[in-house]
Amino acid sequence: MDIIKGILANWYTTVITAFFFYVLYILAKKLLERQAKGKTDKALIKSIILFSIAFIGIISVILALPMDPEQKGQITSLIGIVLSAVLGLSSTTFIGNALAGIALKMRRSFKPGDFIEVDGIFGRVTEQGLFHTEIQTIDRDLTTLPNMTLASNSVKVTRQSGTIISAECSLGYDVNRLKIEEALLKAAEKCGLKDPFVHILTLGDFSIVYKVHGLLENVKSILSAKSRLTGHVIDSLHEAGIEILSPNFMNQKQVGDTVFIPKKYRTKNAAVLEESNAEDVIFDKAEEAGKIEKRKELLAEVEEKIKKGNEELKSADGQQKEKIEKKLEKTKELKEKITDNIDKKVDELDNTN
Repeated sequence: MDIIKGILANWYTTVITAFFFYVLYILAKKLLERQAKGKTDKALIKSIILFSIAFIGIISVILALPMDPEQKGQITSLIGIVLSAVLGLSSTTFIGNALAGIALKMRRSFKPGDFIEVDGIFGRVTEQGLFHTEIQTIDRDLTTLPNMTLASNSVKVTRQSGTIISAECSLGYDVNRLKIEEALLKAAEKCGLKDPFVHILTLGDFSIVYKVHGLLENVKSILSAKSRLTGHVIDSLHEAGIEILSPNFMNQKQVGDTVFIPKKYRTKNAAVLEESNAEDVIFDKAEEAGKIEKRKELLAEVEEKIKKGNEELKSADGQQKEKIEKKLEKTKELKEKITDNIDKKVDELDNTN
């Protein structure tokens, strides 16, 4: 009996310490999960806090063990050496990417769903984390870029309000430039571009390079719009009787007075070809990420309404108070629906390969 009492007395502090940190960890986990519900950007903060609690708990349990102070010191020193070595070896890239990620978050230059181009890579953002940013490229594959790459290189972000797209062609000196510009502007209008304009880029030895521009308001169809613009440029030039053929070709192969303008072709699928968007297939994950981001913005607006409603409720009385309470109840139900929808979509997105 005395032996059992002695063991309990020796391990009492250790057991209490372990139990305390276990309960603290469980409570912190539940609290953080509740606060992070519908807010995917808080997942990293949750992980850091839980890791810190677990790490401090392990050290505390070791210090509470019934050992000689010298042995405890040796164990804690060993842990400190291992931890210092790990941080020392990985700190350059680890901390660098973390700081770059924080800077990018603070700047908010782009968000999931945006089109960006960095270091020659063009795509649509699917995920923006603390250490890396994931984009979906035009071949539908997912590319992970370290945040240090984004912080140290120029990042071109396509504006959601619209972007300028263009198409260029080289034509001979024998065609009047005003006729060419008129045909190119007509092509931009057929493509649905706003405020089109034409630039003359270079005067070559055998041809002139023209470039037609226009504002595309629906940036989600940027790839399809560029293809459609090029197609309309071909059609408009041919309809105007302008031959799209560089004089260099004439120097290599004598073809007499043949004019290279194909005959008109009618197809039953013209409307389908015009309306089809390759972006629906290429940027499927990025599109879902963009929708989640919009839902998160809506959730922030709803939370702001709830906050204002609670402030109004403090000073309200009678029928006005009852009216505000009913309104708040509906707003909270809406918040719950949006939150559940975000969590569901995030889980689906995480399972997308």
